[in-house]
Amino acid sequence: MKKIMFVGRVGAGKTTLTQRLRGEKIHYYKTQYVHYGDLIIDTPGEYTERANLAGALALYAYEADVVGFLIKANDVYSIYGPNITCMVNRDVIGIVTAIDRPDANVEKCKEWLRLAGCKTIFALDSKTGRGVDALLEYLSKEE
Repeated sequence: MKKIMFVGRVGAGKTTLTQRLRGEKIHYYKTQYVHYGDLIIDTPGEYTERANLAGALALYAYEADVVGFLIKANDVYSIYGPNITCMVNRDVIGIVTAIDRPDANVEKCKEWLRLAGCKTIFALDSKTGRGVDALLEYLSKEE
């Protein structure tokens, strides 16, 4: 299975998705530091939001096979700049989370991720598990 690093702003659903993929009970806690696991690297949202911490993400990206850019389906803006995926020498996928929310705009979020440079995009809801199997299948494929 490919090792993935989750990147996204605070509240994007990185930790919830990590718990779902590990088969853990989903509960909220604030990620305070980079959780370097066996197959998942879960990062604090502040690392994405603050320029002085962003360099750490670039270093941790080299420890992963895939980098996942997360964006919540009801976000009102994207934190990812155009073609930012070229900054990482890894496959970068897009992940739209919380797709079951009533105010979700999945297509808008997918467009933002495409503009950032993501060619492969998954839409899922970590709490219900909807769409998570497609991500697991992708991570399980040998290339």
